[in-house]
Amino acid sequence: MPTSSPARRRGPTLTRAEIRELFTRLAELNPKPVTELEYSSPFELLVAVTLSAQATDVGVNKATRRLFPVANTPEAILALGEDGLKRYIATIGLFNAKARNVIAACRMLVEQHGGEVPRDRASLEALPGVGRKTANVVLNTAFGEPTMAVDTHIFRVSNRTGLAPGRNVRAVEDALLKRVPPDFLLDAHHWLILHGRYVCKARKPECPTCVIRDLCRYRDKTPAGD
Repeated sequence: MPTSSPARRRGPTLTRAEIRELFTRLAELNPKPVTELEYSSPFELLVAVTLSAQATDVGVNKATRRLFPVANTPEAILALGEDGLKRYIATIGLFNAKARNVIAACRMLVEQHGGEVPRDRASLEALPGVGRKTANVVLNTAFGEPTMAVDTHIFRVSNRTGLAPGRNVRAVEDALLKRVPPDFLLDAHHWLILHGRYVCKARKPECPTCVIRDLCRYRDKTPAGD
């Protein structure tokens, strides 16, 4: 009597076809994803991202809604001074260190870049308080470069789903740049961060309503009704 062949086991990493399907679904759900940080210029974005370290976008937006109408250029923030800047951002975690970094970055922008935010990674990462992740956000969101800023949400989604597993953020970044289809790469950062923030949550992911549940390799999916 013939026996049925066993179902083919899936590997821990998504296939190229599955990755394309994943981003196709995320794109259909949100065709034009944007950052939740409020900004109207590359400089405002740079400041907002710098302030967002270990803080929520909601908290940063509350502070910058007060700050940017008063000072939204390097020159204007330098005129406020460090103590003046602190009064606007005191509700944000680590505001003392962030104020020092923003003032120092503004000084460097004025002295070395004519008050403009540079469009190259090396110059961005040379600014006080600006690391690789912040530089990637500015390059991608302000200047349309296909970079990948890996935060805790993207790191979690990439590893859980099997999209781009990696032991650290740089490994995940490099894997994403290789594995994300070029036509999805520009917006991939925003799709993944929003998915991690609102669906693939750290403590209790919303697996029953997830549009990529069937593709995802996460073994401990939250059951429906849980």
